[in-house]
Amino acid sequence: MQEEEYCLRQLDIRAAEQAKALFAGVFTQEPWNDDWSDQKQLEAYMQDLMGQNNSLSFGLYKGAKLVALSMGRVKHWYEGTEYCIDELCVGASYQGKGVGRLFVREIEKACRALGLTHIFLLTDKDVPAFAFYQKQGFCHLENNAAFAKALG
Repeated sequence: MQEEEYCLRQLDIRAAEQAKALFAGVFTQEPWNDDWSDQKQLEAYMQDLMGQNNSLSFGLYKGAKLVALSMGRVKHWYEGTEYCIDELCVGASYQGKGVGRLFVREIEKACRALGLTHIFLLTDKDVPAFAFYQKQGFCHLENNAAFAKALG
């Protein structure tokens, strides 16, 4: 992989079509197998992540092709201002080639330039992303727990 072939760009809602294609292409496959067949739901999700006042998204491009995507928001916290990543993915054909590592490094640089002090994200413990984030220097927050409750 030649790093100079790749370019990080900050994205907004105008990149939603490219983001939808990459996001659905990754997360409908193993190990996630998410069902994003409801296009209205997918479009609403992109709006939630990319179209708000505090949205912050980044794309890694190889030429004109979006190959990695991070979508989230800026959150003001007592320890400083954070980038809370809701979704991060690398296109399947670019995984395992150092592209994800480059992408995270470039996101960190961009966040520092924006004056952000932390990056926060959640992932499942039983997916390859868990080990990937640890290798990138992210700390597993042992004392934190995520909760959810179905309302149906």
